[in-house]
Amino acid sequence: MHYLLALFGGVLVAVGLPPLAWWPAMLIGIACYVVAAERAPSRTRVQFTLGVLFAWGWLAPAMGWMWHLVPGGFIVAPLLFAITHGAAAAITSCVISHQSDSGSVSSTSVTSRIIVRGAAHVLAESLRFVAPFGGVPLAGLALGVAETRLAHLVRLVGPLGLALWLLLFAGALAELWLRRREFGWQSRRAALGLLAVLVVLQAVAQTAPHGRDTGESLRIALVQGGGPQGVLAIDSNPRDVVDRHLVATRFLKQSDEIDLVVWPENAIDVRDFTTSKVRDEIITEIRRLDAPFAVGVTEDAATAFTNAQILVDRDGTETSRYDKIRRVPYGEYIPLRAVLESLGAPVDRIPRDAIAGTQPAILLVPQGDTTVPVAVAISWEIFFSGRVNDGVAAGGQVVLNPTNGSSYTGEILQQQQVATSQLRAIESGRFVVQAGTTGYSLIVDPAGHVLQRIPIGQQAAIFADVPLRTGRSIYSRFGYSQFGDLPLVVLLVAFIAVMAVRSRRMRKVPLGE
Repeated sequence: MHYLLALFGGVLVAVGLPPLAWWPAMLIGIACYVVAAERAPSRTRVQFTLGVLFAWGWLAPAMGWMWHLVPGGFIVAPLLFAITHGAAAAITSCVISHQSDSGSVSSTSVTSRIIVRGAAHVLAESLRFVAPFGGVPLAGLALGVAETRLAHLVRLVGPLGLALWLLLFAGALAELWLRRREFGWQSRRAALGLLAVLVVLQAVAQTAPHGRDTGESLRIALVQGGGPQGVLAIDSNPRDVVDRHLVATRFLKQSDEIDLVVWPENAIDVRDFTTSKVRDEIITEIRRLDAPFAVGVTEDAATAFTNAQILVDRDGTETSRYDKIRRVPYGEYIPLRAVLESLGAPVDRIPRDAIAGTQPAILLVPQGDTTVPVAVAISWEIFFSGRVNDGVAAGGQVVLNPTNGSSYTGEILQQQQVATSQLRAIESGRFVVQAGTTGYSLIVDPAGHVLQRIPIGQQAAIFADVPLRTGRSIYSRFGYSQFGDLPLVVLLVAFIAVMAVRSRRMRKVPLGE
């Protein structure tokens, strides 16, 4: 029964994540897992199994998009990540012993276990954000509340900190339910105190620093060529993609007074953009609209290729360029290619590997006699706070997210990317403009609200006056390092270590002292 409840809790968490995004189900699911863990025997093996079942029920459906990229990865990855959550549950059991094997709830503080359990599971998530192959930071708990004001907490502590808040809040509710038959408020005092602290933290987050308007803006147009999904690059004609985006660009008029036109990632696939016919066609549109273009270009690089966003000025000069740094494993390069090829894996679906860029994530957009620095996170990079933070720290006043989701069917990945763009906007205190080949293309304000959106598959162009912003949130300035959410990780590791020492000392104290 305990195992089924933990698995059911994980499924409810998946329901709370995009694309379904019924976020209260996520809190109920976490609470179900906590109840199962508290009522089950405290043996490490039992707790480990509960953690695995909970995380697998959550991650397998929420990472279903992976099937379209690499079916073998879909089978392995959710189970691998679930095992790390099983280890987190086992660590919790070892750090603070709880009830007897009979299943009765101990009088020992359940709240302490809830906090340790939450910290351990967030540490498991922190591993998933960096490994393997640079991390797979999708299906995170924070995505479930991206549409709500709860998401504003990322200004202070980032997505992993928000995940901890959700685990603790749901855990405290679970404790209150476990103690529902107990008389008096004393046994509930710790849980109620934890809830109070969490509510205060949310209140602080609503008014925390998150940048400020400069008083200036860029009128930015997003071009979406549309077309079918579920199409791999090797099975498509690059010219068709260009033609669809040229048609969509012609929906814009010179009277729209556009300051920047954005074409999405991979919209142009050529040997050399500078000498290509497509560049001449882009220059024709630049002169028609009297606006610079930021275009997504895939170019040959010997036996590899580059994935870049290139700024073409009003006079046709390529003035600024950013090459994607964070590549998609098994999407833009094949880790362990030789080993997989020897095993008969279909590595020919990605015949060449992308070369990672090295320059700051910034494009300089001409505006009058000066230039406006714009942060760039190409597609997959938007899922990593650090990639957006790199551009913001370098002075980016708007965040561009040119992307290409045409290889996937359904909306699991696309909807999670929308939620991620909302979180990055809140974290950075910037407007995020996302341009997709087949969708979604959208504009998100610094409060996480989606202001405009082009549906998946539709051919269209939208534009808006996007305010320029400076300043940074607390998380952007202090919470992130080149090693990920290192400050939070160090704090959680130290907390668990302290609790382990404290619990060990308490167990050594003779009864009656």
